[in-house]
Amino acid sequence: GGSREGLKMSAIFNFQSLLIVILLTICTCAYIRANLPSILDRNKTGALGMFWKAARIGERCSPWVSGACVAMAVCVLFFS
Repeated sequence: GGSREGLKMSAIFNFQSLLIVILLTICTCAYIRANLPSILDRNKTGALGMFWKAARIGERCSPWVSGACVAMAVCVLFFS
């Protein structure tokens, strides 16, 4: 069998990196909406509506999102 160490994967194809990108997007959007709500509130539909939805997820599920961030940090620091 061949070694996969030489292959570089983007965040789309690496599940752990994809989770990190999603969590960082949610946390960033929730932070922006808390400090500058007009930026995200004017784009509730369309492609940019994804960021408004991420902010809503971050606001409504903040204990779960923060727990996921801590769990992901532990995985990255100690198991990668």
